[in-house]
Amino acid sequence: MTNKQTITHLKELESESIYVLREVAAQFERPVILFSGGKDSIVITHLAYKAFYPAKIPFPLLHIDTGHNFQETINYRDELADRLGAELIVGSVQESIDQGRVKEETGYYASRNKLQTTTLLDTIERYHFDAAIGGARRDEEKARAKERFFSHRDDFGQWNPKNQRPELWNIFNGRKAVGEHFRVFPISNWTEMDVWQYILQENIPMPTLYFTHERQVFERDGQWLAAEPCIQRKPTEQVVTKQVRCRTIGDITCTGLTLSKAHTLEDIIEEIAATRVTERGGRADDKRSETSMEDRKKAGYF
Repeated sequence: MTNKQTITHLKELESESIYVLREVAAQFERPVILFSGGKDSIVITHLAYKAFYPAKIPFPLLHIDTGHNFQETINYRDELADRLGAELIVGSVQESIDQGRVKEETGYYASRNKLQTTTLLDTIERYHFDAAIGGARRDEEKARAKERFFSHRDDFGQWNPKNQRPELWNIFNGRKAVGEHFRVFPISNWTEMDVWQYILQENIPMPTLYFTHERQVFERDGQWLAAEPCIQRKPTEQVVTKQVRCRTIGDITCTGLTLSKAHTLEDIIEEIAATRVTERGGRADDKRSETSMEDRKKAGYF
C-alpha cells in the first residue's frame, strides 16, 4: 500500500468515525467517552476533538479506575484532560469493594478487571449517561465483531448479541426506554494497524507504556507480567528485568507485556506488520474461558 493510499484510507475511516460522534451528540442528551488510557480511547478522544473543534469536546471522559492501573496511565489521563479542558469523571473499583458492591478475588490469578463492570454500570446510572462511547474494534475479538456502531443496553446494562438493530446506509437508531442506554463504537471498522498509522499521521502523544522500556517482569503461562505488588507470584515465578512494551493497556493483573525493541511509532507499525500474535493475545482476562469476553460484555462490560 502506498503512502497516498494509506492517507486516503485513514481519511475515510476518520470521516466515518467523526460522523458517528456527531450523530451521538445529535441523538443523546448525556453521552460520555469511556477512557481507559489505551490507544483506542486516546484516538476516540482525538477524533472527538477534531469533530467539534474549535469548541471543546462536548462529552466528559469516564475512567474506571481499578486501583491496579499503571501509574503511567493515570499520569497520561490527567495530563490529557487538563490539556483539552475536558471534564474527567473517575469511577473507583476500590469504592465498589468498600461498599460491598463487589467482592475482591483472591489467589494467584486474582484480578479486578471483571469487577469494573459493576463500577461502570453504577457510574452510568449515577450520572444519568445515556450513551457511552468506547474504542472497541471489530478486529480485536470475536465478541466485539458482533457489535453494531450503536449497541443497545437494557435497563440492567446488559447486551443481547442476538437482538441488535440493523444499521443500513449509516442510519443509526438511538431510541431507548427510560433506564436504557447505548454503547457507541465509532472506530468499529478500524484495525490495529489503522490505529497506529493514524496516531503516526496525526502525531498524537502516547503513553510511554506503548514504547519499549526496561521493567521488572515475571513469566506466567507463556506471558510476561509486570512484577507489581497487586499480583501475587508463585514461589517458582522469578522476577527478571526485560525490555518490554504494552500492546494493549488495562488492569496490571491481566495486561501481558511484549518483548520488544520498538522505540518509535514507526518501529511499532513495523513490529505489528510482522507479528502473528493477535493484539489481545497477551490479555490474561480473555483466556479464562472461550467466551470470556462475550460473557463480560453481556453483563455490561466495555
